[in-house]
Amino acid sequence: MIGTLINFASIIIGGGIGLLLGAKISEKIKSTIISGLGIFTFLYAISLFLETQNSLVVLGSILIGVLIGEWVHMQEGVETLGGWLETRFSKNNAAEDRIRFIRGFLTTTLIFCIGPMAILGALEDGLTGNFQTLVIKSILDGFAAMAFASSLGPGVLFSSFMVLLYQGAIALLAKMIQGVMTETMIGELTATGGVILAAIAISNLLEIKRIRTASFIPALLLAPIIVYLISIF
Repeated sequence: MIGTLINFASIIIGGGIGLLLGAKISEKIKSTIISGLGIFTFLYAISLFLETQNSLVVLGSILIGVLIGEWVHMQEGVETLGGWLETRFSKNNAAEDRIRFIRGFLTTTLIFCIGPMAILGALEDGLTGNFQTLVIKSILDGFAAMAFASSLGPGVLFSSFMVLLYQGAIALLAKMIQGVMTETMIGELTATGGVILAAIAISNLLEIKRIRTASFIPALLLAPIIVYLISIF
């Protein structure tokens, strides 16, 4: 849990610095920063997808995961949570500011929670107490939070609580899944996360096409399950 707490603090600190610098940075620079992060995220997502050993597992996880995500209205749920947080903690409730808050919260929550470092780092922290991977992730997330907060506002700060819950839950449950998760499962889960990160880059960062990215989240749970089912048949 120590690594997760460090990660939580790094996002708060980085985001706070970003908010302070936000007023001093022109919109042109902010837009360029977000575009740069979008391009990096997209290319990083491709590198994650290339870790798959069976692309059909990733495809099946995404398709079934999206159906589940849409069925339970996950996108609306995440947006409602972001809107509630904005109403609860923001003094300015204008529609434009609310959309910006939700965008910052949703985008950074998905970026900070999806990816091999979040999962593997939390697993390593929970199983062995070694949180070196999460320390490295914390440094990266801190700088990313600084850049995002300067453009997307205070919603970025609240993504730190989702990181705390997400990585903390993985660390606490790590011992329970110690004998279940295999290298292949983690690889396909990572590749599936790459697809979702690509969707985030296209929709939320580069703004090429609007994608209901939160509805993809169930795919992360399905990837290791599908790998397991394939292994027993």
